[in-house]
Amino acid sequence: MFTAYAQLGAAMALVGINVAVAKLLAVALPIAMIAGLRCLLACLVLWPLARMIEGRVHPSAQVLRNLAGQAVLGTLLYNAALLSGLRHTTALEAGLVLATLPAVIALGSAVWLRERLPRRQWAAAALAVFGMAAITLARLAGGEQAEGSLLGNALVFLAVCGEASYVLLAKRIAGRVPVITASFWMQAFSTVFLLPFWLPFLGAAGALAAPELAGLLVFHSLTASVLCLLLWYAGLKRAPAGVAGVFTALLPAAAAVVAVALLGEAFRPMHAVGFALMLASIGLATWPGKKRLGE
Repeated sequence: MFTAYAQLGAAMALVGINVAVAKLLAVALPIAMIAGLRCLLACLVLWPLARMIEGRVHPSAQVLRNLAGQAVLGTLLYNAALLSGLRHTTALEAGLVLATLPAVIALGSAVWLRERLPRRQWAAAALAVFGMAAITLARLAGGEQAEGSLLGNALVFLAVCGEASYVLLAKRIAGRVPVITASFWMQAFSTVFLLPFWLPFLGAAGALAAPELAGLLVFHSLTASVLCLLLWYAGLKRAPAGVAGVFTALLPAAAAVVAVALLGEAFRPMHAVGFALMLASIGLATWPGKKRLGE
């Protein structure tokens, strides 16, 4: 079980680290180009992996339509909103906003999928709201431009909504198509959808001649779109889903460490309050409930 926990923890830590990586990329390259090249690189890796591990799989038209929807919401909207938001806010605050994901998924499950939402899930959503309010107050207390922070955090939260929609759509086809094959088709749809947006900026690709920038893009693509996926689902094979959800707490933690240690961002007391509220929200949203007798 230790191996499974290590895989889950590494997956979430990589997601958190990629918040800072995405911020660095967003400064140097057009947002559409970052997302498009990330998806293209992921396809080049996922296709042979899917054929080698899962064999030939032919998803139905209904499943493909669902995967196309996941591409629009979970890849296009998520990346566009996250990368745009990172131009207006810090990687530290973005990581904390991303920590609201479990609560948003829980709310979406209740409203969209008509799943019964326990009272602790509503409490988790409330804590997530208070956590976002705390990090906004932290920016205001620091004397920095409020408009930029509010806009950036709002865009990152829009990215959270896109990712939550992706998860909810994935629930509809769970078990109907293998994981790596589904990921390949989603990245392929994303590449096609993004093509008209990043081709006009093709000249900006010259910036990738810098080895450090090209390395960041490759790292961003292979870890966020391939390695995180493989680690997460490998861990889920042995760890209960409720326990796995707790490991999402490592996302804001990793984002905060990288933002402070490598990007030199300031960590204020109000950030700590927001961080604590986010962790409490994650714990409430993901902690397994007590089983009833006879279950």
